[in-house]
Amino acid sequence: MGNGVCSRRQRRIFQCLLLLTVVCGMMYGGMISYEMHKQLKRTEAMALKYQQHQESLSAQLQVVYEHRSRLEKSLQKERLEHKKAKEDYLVYKLEAQQSLNKEKNQHEDLKKQYYELHEQHQLQGEDHNRLLDEHKERYSKLEQTKEVEVSQLKGTHYNALQSVNAAAD
Repeated sequence: MGNGVCSRRQRRIFQCLLLLTVVCGMMYGGMISYEMHKQLKRTEAMALKYQQHQESLSAQLQVVYEHRSRLEKSLQKERLEHKKAKEDYLVYKLEAQQSLNKEKNQHEDLKKQYYELHEQHQLQGEDHNRLLDEHKERYSKLEQTKEVEVSQLKGTHYNALQSVNAAAD
């Protein structure tokens, strides 16, 4: 133990332990490296799997988005058609109401004309009856006048015949 702190034998043991530690450390490092490499491969495989899954989801999402877009366009088209149908119905309803009002007005006008014509007919009937009565009265007077004239003529004719007969006798 003269020249150093440790003896040769101790140094050899120390060197063996150091070598053993280095070898164990290298083996341990190799195992850790191998495990990390394995873990990296598993992680890459999982990342690839998740990436494919994400791409699949992205494709599905794109299909859903396109389908939604088509549905929104279809819904918008249906809303426009519904709005147009509603407007057409309102126009139809308004025209029907106007037509009904027009027909009611025409009916009222025709009713009014009917009552006016009916009244005119009654007045004309009354005028006709009055004129008929006047004509009957005039006819009756003319007939009486004629009878008076005939009887006067008969009387004159009779008197003339008697004068002729008296003169002939």
